[in-house]
Amino acid sequence: MHALLVVVGAVMAVPLLYAVLSGFKSTDQLSRNPVGLPDPWVTSNYTGILGSGSFWRLVGSSTFIAVGTTVLAVAVSALAAFSFARFAFRGREVLFTLFTIGLMFPFAVAALPLFLLLRSMGLLDNPLGVILPQAAFALPMTIVILRGFFREIPAELEEAATLDGCGPLGFFWRVLLPMARPALGTVSVLAVVASWNNFLLPLLVFTDDTWWTVPIGVQQFQGQYSSDTARVFAYLVLAMVPALAFYSVAERQLVGGLTAGATKG
Repeated sequence: MHALLVVVGAVMAVPLLYAVLSGFKSTDQLSRNPVGLPDPWVTSNYTGILGSGSFWRLVGSSTFIAVGTTVLAVAVSALAAFSFARFAFRGREVLFTLFTIGLMFPFAVAALPLFLLLRSMGLLDNPLGVILPQAAFALPMTIVILRGFFREIPAELEEAATLDGCGPLGFFWRVLLPMARPALGTVSVLAVVASWNNFLLPLLVFTDDTWWTVPIGVQQFQGQYSSDTARVFAYLVLAMVPALAFYSVAERQLVGGLTAGATKG
């Protein structure tokens, strides 16, 4: 098992390490010595990109859209999952099944009708044109995860909260959400990473570079500097850093949310 994990880790780490080292080379070095260490080390590829205002504008745009998507998706999904988990009403399972079917619905199928809908609503070149669809596509997975956690909360806690004068919304806000914090962290991480890596939707919505996201910036930069391979490698590495940094910080929360229960025995 350890040998298998080492092999899998190497398959993931070696390309990343190669990209990082290639960013410290010149294109001439890269063609003459593609797998060796840089000699000399060329830092201008990275410093030039970090000193560019356009790169930070892309990062800011991606961050704003990712945060907006996550807040909207988690807020709506938490309320929906609460209803599915704690209330018994006619058609509950049918409605929940419709949400789970959304897991099998690829975005590419909805690209054209979604573009026409956003155009009719005047949401092209508007961050809401990306935030709203991304939040909608995040609902199925988020609801499925949160519903499972909410159902684990013992009914005795809800009865005790009711006796203390706490209504359904009070129980949801004061008891359920704090106890489901691992699940909320999990779905938040998944929503942020999915939004950050989304390429097709921002490409359809944004024609003006004001709200371009990092994946679109990577494509544009690669086309602009196609002959300068080393600089393209540097840009790719820097584009990955925010998502990798966020994921490394939130990794424990993600794993804990997927493996831990909502209550401790």
